[in-house]
Amino acid sequence: MTIPTRVLGRTGVEVSILGYGSMELRGPDAMGGPAISDEDAGRLLNEVLDAGVSLIDTSADYGRSEELLGRYLGSRRDEFFLASKCGCPLTIEPGWDPPAVGAAHDYTADRIRTGVEQSLGRLRTDHLDLLQVHMSPARTRLESDGTIEELEKLRAEGKVQFIGMSGILPHLPDHIAMGVFDVFQIPYSALQDEHEPYMVRAAQAGAGILIRGGTARGTASEDKSWSVEPLSLSGAKAPAKDVWNAAGLDDIIPGDMSRHEFLLRFTLSHPALSSAIVGTSSFAHFLSNAEIASRGPLPAELYAEAKRRLAAGSGDASEENPF
Repeated sequence: MTIPTRVLGRTGVEVSILGYGSMELRGPDAMGGPAISDEDAGRLLNEVLDAGVSLIDTSADYGRSEELLGRYLGSRRDEFFLASKCGCPLTIEPGWDPPAVGAAHDYTADRIRTGVEQSLGRLRTDHLDLLQVHMSPARTRLESDGTIEELEKLRAEGKVQFIGMSGILPHLPDHIAMGVFDVFQIPYSALQDEHEPYMVRAAQAGAGILIRGGTARGTASEDKSWSVEPLSLSGAKAPAKDVWNAAGLDDIIPGDMSRHEFLLRFTLSHPALSSAIVGTSSFAHFLSNAEIASRGPLPAELYAEAKRRLAAGSGDASEENPF
């Protein structure tokens, strides 16, 4: 099993097209995460590297994730590209839920620096390969808080190699226009495509593109059941099953391909993508994702037909992707 790689935009770094998102290691006390023992987390993390995944994404928001990464992968630090986030609270209380207490995020210079120092300690490393601004704050806030200046200082000191933005609408276009972010982490899948034009725009400007939610947040399970949660961040888009059915995707995917495989390989097919971050606390689920990623993008004809059907199903008459 060999997972293909792509270059992460202007960073010039080659990363596996499947990245590992460690949010699922946060534990029950942080956003009600799944229960997993430290030992099982350690085994999973080492299997991630052994399988050929070379990019790991984490955050101080993710409970014990950084601590577990430092404990179990600290001795293998040179084997992977490490991405974390800034602006997060300096302490995480039981029951932490960022969407409910977003005001706890702070992008001032002192918070950024203190948060990075804490992350470096937990991760048992002297530098982050990528530091991403979390929760997509407005450009005006970044400017008033002096966020970018502090990120650039940390980069000059060698504590951070590249700076990025975990961005969403409505502020993502402004973030791209700033021209300072080496990498963007953006939600996208066949069933959640409202950010695609901005993903393409950022890639055209030379930024690396990390995609989260590339399997439509697991809405299409292996047993063919569906989540009813709307995928749009605005809540306006139809549930995943309705988007899927409107495009008639069951009519074109091969009989031996699960919906989950189709969704992940559809995401991996996008030319703007550098890596798709997929998280799990399950050893079996991770191995399944790794095996799917090793098959690479969808066949070109299948991808083109799926794109056509999805556009027709949504009524999107936009121009063809310039990539």
